[in-house]
Amino acid sequence: MTQHKERVAYFCMEYGLDQRLPLYAGGLGILAGDFLKAAREINAPIIGIGILWWQDYTQQFINDEGYPYDTYPTHEYKYVEDTGVTVNVQIGGNDVECRVHKTEKFNNAPLYLLETGRPGSKFGWITDKLYSGNDYDRIAQEIVLGIGGVRALRKLGIEVDIYHFNEGHAAFAGFELLREKMQEQNMSFEQALEKTRKEIVFTTHTPVPAGNESHDLYLMEEIGANNGLTHEQLKKLGGEPFNMTAACLHMSSLANGVSEIHGETARRMWSHLENSAPIISVTNGVYVKTWQDPAISEAFFNNGDLWETHQQAKKRLIDFIAERTGARMKLDNLIIGFARRAAPYKRSELIFRDTDKIDDLLKTGKIQMVFSGKAHPNDHYGKDIVATLVKMDKKYKDNVVFLENYDMEICKYLIQGSDVWLNNPKRPMEASGTSGMKAAMNGVLNLSVLDGWVAEGPEHGVDGWILDEVFSDFEDKLSEDEKDLRALYKILREEVIPIYYEDRNRWVEMMRASIAMSHRKFSAIRMLEDYYGLMYRKKEPALV
Repeated sequence: MTQHKERVAYFCMEYGLDQRLPLYAGGLGILAGDFLKAAREINAPIIGIGILWWQDYTQQFINDEGYPYDTYPTHEYKYVEDTGVTVNVQIGGNDVECRVHKTEKFNNAPLYLLETGRPGSKFGWITDKLYSGNDYDRIAQEIVLGIGGVRALRKLGIEVDIYHFNEGHAAFAGFELLREKMQEQNMSFEQALEKTRKEIVFTTHTPVPAGNESHDLYLMEEIGANNGLTHEQLKKLGGEPFNMTAACLHMSSLANGVSEIHGETARRMWSHLENSAPIISVTNGVYVKTWQDPAISEAFFNNGDLWETHQQAKKRLIDFIAERTGARMKLDNLIIGFARRAAPYKRSELIFRDTDKIDDLLKTGKIQMVFSGKAHPNDHYGKDIVATLVKMDKKYKDNVVFLENYDMEICKYLIQGSDVWLNNPKRPMEASGTSGMKAAMNGVLNLSVLDGWVAEGPEHGVDGWILDEVFSDFEDKLSEDEKDLRALYKILREEVIPIYYEDRNRWVEMMRASIAMSHRKFSAIRMLEDYYGLMYRKKEPALV
């Protein structure tokens, strides 16, 4: 394996390393955690910069009326050590001290986490909850991550060749790099920007507006996020209102989307920007040792019995569901898994939009369905989606189950124990998607729309099924939702169910093909090698 020399500081708002370190909301954080584990495995000189969230993102449960509610207990983090290092940032005219913590406890490259005090302390509100609060709170948090993160690197004596901003939340780190050059090296803004671009690469993860946040310029200046930059300089970087993604594109030498399709989408989305970094594609990957059942890996590589090995994982899932909910699913009946953040574009409840068409399958247990996922605490549409899934759970009793308070533990049971993994977001809103990769590595067959990573992976009828393959059978006047729903029902009845119940040999062949397709191509190590080969090697900035 190539020896990597470039020293990389990876900035991200959330990290999903382990169930015992709840610093993540969803796919972005899990991806960042897998990235650091891959870096440790190949001994790449990478460190992570993030925030120690004392109260998590949310613990989300279902009340007696079937609606989600949120709780925020303060966590005690046994697997994080205080480095003794502190740095200060300016927020709202206050000098705010940030303590720097560190963890390498989960076979990960070093992760440094900043925090501003426990909840209830003077500045504890800044790092209490991930993605909570108003714009003022969010800007304050991003000052800690970006400006505080760079200052922590300096105080720790860590030398960096490349700063990798994983999503726009890290944009203010670029402001600190600019400040250093302008104030300490006496450069002009233009000179500092040119030099800074050579140091930064940027990954954008979503075309969803909420993932490309904007802030009022005057509010940023009031809080102190400008970090010495003038109003006009801010405007030049991020526009007005100030867009965090646009700013990262202006401060980077190179940027990437997280699948081939997303790269194309991102180039169209940001084509109006001038003097911005070119956007390529580096498809996401997942850390195999975290997500693949070791027994499945052994059976695959030693030509063992995949079916019986999978049945063991399926039984673990069924027992877990029974323990959590009291529902008892049938081992021999088809289980379809679906676990995502509850956002409208992911269409978690799509399969239930015409339940008359599959009522017989659900009542008899011919198909069994397991759902999980959290909605953002302030997303009432997302919570309504969860409530719909809970309603189906009650209607179909043991054959449809919703597992509350989705986390890494639930995810692992689902992606190892389900038979089929359902994925039906609105195109092209799913930039990549990684849960399907994890499922595929376990021989769980994807049933998906053609979006994100799926366009580079599963083949219809070979190692999964693609809804788009039967689109031509439907009238053009139908909406995308209607076409997808018809395609989903058609594939379930005509392909998935007959093969599962009547052709075991073919099903196992598809499982084997799924593992073969995914275990290297969609691994975090492959992803990290791509980042080094395509983005971390020193290059002159190429602006578009």
